[in-house]
Amino acid sequence: MDHIVLRVRDAGRMVRFYRQVLGIEVARRRPKLGLIHLRAGEQMIDLVTLDGPLGRMGGAGPRRKGGRNLDHFALRLARFDEEALRRHLARFGIGMGAPQSRFGAEGEGPSVYISDPEGNTIELKGPAVTSRRSRR
Repeated sequence: MDHIVLRVRDAGRMVRFYRQVLGIEVARRRPKLGLIHLRAGEQMIDLVTLDGPLGRMGGAGPRRKGGRNLDHFALRLARFDEEALRRHLARFGIGMGAPQSRFGAEGEGPSVYISDPEGNTIELKGPAVTSRRSRR
């Protein structure tokens, strides 16, 4: 993933979630555009406020009739320690189901889904167990 752009209702709450829960830092703020760039390793997650110039161009926002911002996005984890991840998420009141093996950019590997404060689904994807090359 290079970057993803999320249209958000409450930018402050979203920044706190991504910083505190997932350890993602703010790289740049562009208030005139209603845009906040978050650095997630080599990739970016951009937050666009609904009331800013960019957000207004997208129509209805998340959780409104006809409003949608995406299905889900996956963040690649360097390692997948189920119990450590479960404990970490629990500190923020976030539940986690049983990991499932899912296909991703690197191949099949463990992953879980969680939700951010505005209902976006985030897949936390562990390293591939089977390489994408072996699936051809």
